[in-house]
Amino acid sequence: MTAQVVLAATLGLLFALGTFLVLRRDVVRVVWGVSIISQAANVYLITMGGLSGGAPIGSFGEGAPPTDPLVQALVLTAIVIGFGTTALALVLTYRVYEEHGTIDTHALAEADPDRASADGGTANRAVTATHDGPLDTETTDDRMTHGGDER
Repeated sequence: MTAQVVLAATLGLLFALGTFLVLRRDVVRVVWGVSIISQAANVYLITMGGLSGGAPIGSFGEGAPPTDPLVQALVLTAIVIGFGTTALALVLTYRVYEEHGTIDTHALAEADPDRASADGGTANRAVTATHDGPLDTETTDDRMTHGGDER
């Protein structure tokens, strides 16, 4: 087998694993799935950018053109951004777990949107189609600007 076939199979497995994790019910697995897909895309870019030439700073062999450093710089930037977004997503997942006691996407979807927040106030909420009674589009931000919760 050639190197291209091995890399193509590896990329296919990484994308398949990432897709499998994204389709799970656990939010942490979804975050890891997105991260794996991002890293698979980085491997794809490095593979397509080619590493056939010499070092970009100084070629050691005559006749071998230097490798394009732009691909490597873009992938390095993508790795750093991917790490930051993964860390942010994991922190937000932890915050959701603290607030709701679960990270199961189905349980979070069934959670009451009118649930009171931890400080005793009413949480900011969107209008849902299953709301019984008159539609309430006013949020806590609107109440604060209009002089409190007067109805």
